[in-house]
Amino acid sequence: MKLYEHTIITKPNLTKSQLEEVHNSLKSLIEKNSGKIIKIEEWGMLNFSQPIKKTKKGFYSHLKIECPGENILELEKNESINSSILRFLTVKVKKHDLESNYFTLKNPQEGLTNKTKDNETK
Repeated sequence: MKLYEHTIITKPNLTKSQLEEVHNSLKSLIEKNSGKIIKIEEWGMLNFSQPIKKTKKGFYSHLKIECPGENILELEKNESINSSILRFLTVKVKKHDLESNYFTLKNPQEGLTNKTKDNETK
């Protein structure tokens, strides 16, 4: 099985239950063909540098996945039809770094990191 890192950006107006529903649908698609999600990181609500579909911010989720390549094609096909997902990106990796959480916010629902808030006030 191959290792992938998969990032999705969902609409900012989703409730926590709707976001969990998106994660559960991704999980079921991956597990359908003997794949598995190793880790899900919620990076939180972040601003875009350019609007995406007339939206200025989105909720980022990062998944570390182990699955066959066919699963990724099916996953991306379903994500392109899902109206809750604004963008997605899949990258094949040699190994997963499970210790570092470079982009994880202390409270993902909070939105922006303190560093970003400081830059906005200047």
